[in-house]
Amino acid sequence: MKLGVIGLGKMGTALIKGVLQAEIYSPTEIIASDINKKNITEIEVIQDNITCSKRAKTLILAIKPQVMDEVLAEIKDEVKDKLVISIAAGISIAHLKDKLPSSTRIIRVMPNAPAVINQGISAYACGPAVLEQDKELVANLFSGIGEVFEVKENLMNAITGLSGSGPAFIYTILEAISDGGVAAGLAREDAIKLTALTMRGAASMVLETGEHPGQLKDMVTSPGGTAITGIEVMERNGMRGIMMETIKKAVLKSQELDQAIN
Repeated sequence: MKLGVIGLGKMGTALIKGVLQAEIYSPTEIIASDINKKNITEIEVIQDNITCSKRAKTLILAIKPQVMDEVLAEIKDEVKDKLVISIAAGISIAHLKDKLPSSTRIIRVMPNAPAVINQGISAYACGPAVLEQDKELVANLFSGIGEVFEVKENLMNAITGLSGSGPAFIYTILEAISDGGVAAGLAREDAIKLTALTMRGAASMVLETGEHPGQLKDMVTSPGGTAITGIEVMERNGMRGIMMETIKKAVLKSQELDQAIN
């Protein structure tokens, strides 16, 4: 098998589906292992991590951080000279390297929740023995669930705090804006849909135009109008500082968890 996946939670399942949809690998080239033997009919699914690791050329660990050491102890003899990709939050490359054979090539990836609908962002960091073709493979694999970019590992906590945790912050803001719509008389369903579509359109403008968000904001804020009136309320109540502090606290928590695990 070319690709093995241990763990069929939401992210592991999304990754396999993305790989299949993008035709990066065929179903016969993928094997997965999960304790519950979840049913993905397109590929072979077993309950044996050792066999999965032995048969795969490249192995993805899509498991929770708290079971990582147990799984590493199981598979360590089967991953010599192979590429191992971990998407477990907070598990450092050094920690993985310490538990696996020295010839194992290690890449750490942080995807985020929208990956389950192929709209994610995945940042990856490479261990010292990683080959250029390994990087290309990871970029190709994770492109099946969204955008991909490489970072230094010391930025992984910042990535976790911003894009990893960011969807939760955005959902909270989305809910709050739609609450405002309901307060103004809109039906809840309509308010949520209008807010979500507005956020999607605004985000797409940032990405597609390349303009700074402040410039795009100025396009909407006419003198004495509704937008500038609303922005005045946001600024007076410290919205900008609150969001900056939110990200800083999330990054700090990621650092604390990182240190506790490693």
